[in-house]
Amino acid sequence: MANSPQRSWFARHKVLTAAGAVVAVVAIGAAVGGGGEDPKTPEAKSSAPASSGTGKSGSEAPASKAPEKKKAATIDGDGDFEVGSDVKPGLYRSTGNEDAGCYWERSKDAKGELDSILANDNVTGTSYVEVLKTDKLFKSTGCGTWEAVDPKAAGTPGTTLKGDGGMFKVGVDVAPGTYRSTGNKDAGCYWERSKDAAHGVDSILANDNATGTAIVRIGAKDGYFKSVGCGDWTKTS
Repeated sequence: MANSPQRSWFARHKVLTAAGAVVAVVAIGAAVGGGGEDPKTPEAKSSAPASSGTGKSGSEAPASKAPEKKKAATIDGDGDFEVGSDVKPGLYRSTGNEDAGCYWERSKDAKGELDSILANDNVTGTSYVEVLKTDKLFKSTGCGTWEAVDPKAAGTPGTTLKGDGGMFKVGVDVAPGTYRSTGNKDAGCYWERSKDAAHGVDSILANDNATGTAIVRIGAKDGYFKSVGCGDWTKTS
């Protein structure tokens, strides 16, 4: 039977990480050409106006403007990323992470203190996270590339899930229904139904640490289903 919402073991542990930075350098140049005269034929002397490169005779080339810095559609590598400057708010997904070696964090400021953390997780397998426009920083260490995901994107939902680690979008990765996982030992299986991917305490609809057989009903209106350290889940109805 599901317990009242509680933070996962992983979400209660902060991992200190090293920050990285990426600097982009843009070089801008402009070329101006000119005409001349033939000294052997002064009677046919003519003057050619300078070419501006614009295709309009006699006009000066307008000053070049540096392109605006584009906010990333993906989040690559390790580091701290400023929301709104380095990364757009939105839904992101990272896949292929192993042995809980991926750590991410949403922060409300850049102080680096425990109270700065809005949400965090150690990830095995696939994870989703929603970066909010009110967040200050998004931190990522040891994770695969985070790719922007259209929240309305369709998929082919499965009815069998790898339970040892992963987060599944309901209706896209996993079909709604009743699922069973067997052979779980020593309460090492943690599952969670959540309404969104913000990973806050308020995001959790239900969760449990399971021993033995676990049964959970994933609702059609649920946002995500998360499983850590469980046996495979099979849809029974």
